[in-house]
Amino acid sequence: MKPTESTGISRRRLMAMAGVSAGAALLAQPPLFAAEAGDAPMAAGASATPKNTSFASLKQIDAGLLNVGYAEAGPVNGQPVVLLHGWPYDIYSFVDVTPLLAAAGYRVIVPYLRGYGTTRFLSSDTVRNGQPSAVATDIIALMDALKINKAVIGGFDWGARTANIIAALWPERCKAIVSVSGYLIGSPASGKLPLPPKAELQWWYQFYFSIERGRAGYDKYRHDFAKLIWQIASPKWNFDDATFDRSAAAFDNPDHGAIVIHNYRWRLALAEGESKYDDLEKRLATSPAITVPTMTVEGDANGAPHSDPSAYANKFSGKYAHRTITGGVGHNLPQEAPEAFAKAVNEVDGY
Repeated sequence: MKPTESTGISRRRLMAMAGVSAGAALLAQPPLFAAEAGDAPMAAGASATPKNTSFASLKQIDAGLLNVGYAEAGPVNGQPVVLLHGWPYDIYSFVDVTPLLAAAGYRVIVPYLRGYGTTRFLSSDTVRNGQPSAVATDIIALMDALKINKAVIGGFDWGARTANIIAALWPERCKAIVSVSGYLIGSPASGKLPLPPKAELQWWYQFYFSIERGRAGYDKYRHDFAKLIWQIASPKWNFDDATFDRSAAAFDNPDHGAIVIHNYRWRLALAEGESKYDDLEKRLATSPAITVPTMTVEGDANGAPHSDPSAYANKFSGKYAHRTITGGVGHNLPQEAPEAFAKAVNEVDGY
């Protein structure tokens, strides 16, 4: 199935013009940090571009088990960049990053993950499986459908985990990755290990989702639940209702609840995965090193569970750098500091 457009030509041109004028100026500037700077902090600063409220182009394409909804921008022959969102977020986390990268000549693809937005399963019989290897396989299938052989892949939360997995299992498909909060590959076995009490407290929702009360609560109060996570994870980000509501619409997907609950139960070994992913999971359970060029980034005000960069630096055996983004930047780093995230993609692409 060929991609189908869901927006008009005039709107697309207006958005592209705005992105080019602002984005080209930003990414044409000298880098704000040097590759050899190691873990030097980088200030997010005030956004130099107008806040975008929509994408220039939204499409659908059959890929693997899914009909995937995705945003696309930039020249079709540009270096592909695939940007992956997390939970409870959606493609609008990259609504300001996308025009910056497109203006710099990248072909930018921003898909809704399974269970989000306009992405749908092609068959009602497919297991609504949220295990990370399944999500990563979806992205490989999407790249195949779009005839993208190799891409720079960037993401945060579930998206960073997915980027890590693709880089570990299919390094030939990754030119480089940008990973918010570092190395996120895990397994049910590691999920069984207890953490210090303060760390366990940060994962309160994971334990809540492990019981049926949590499943019912997430279904009943999904909007309020997601907003609370946003506030906890990004305590200094003063997002408005319109910004949240644009993303919250993606959680109305009929499979969203099942995917989210399965993902977190699988992590604690409370739900089975599918046998067809067993070989992939065995490889991931060894915590494989990532060999492709990598930049990890972290906001200085991330309220979500995350490790110190020193804890995962040795998991990246290729060319590697870490950036701490200052200025009160939380978990949703691409949306809170879009220029910093776009520059990270641009720099790691040159490694």
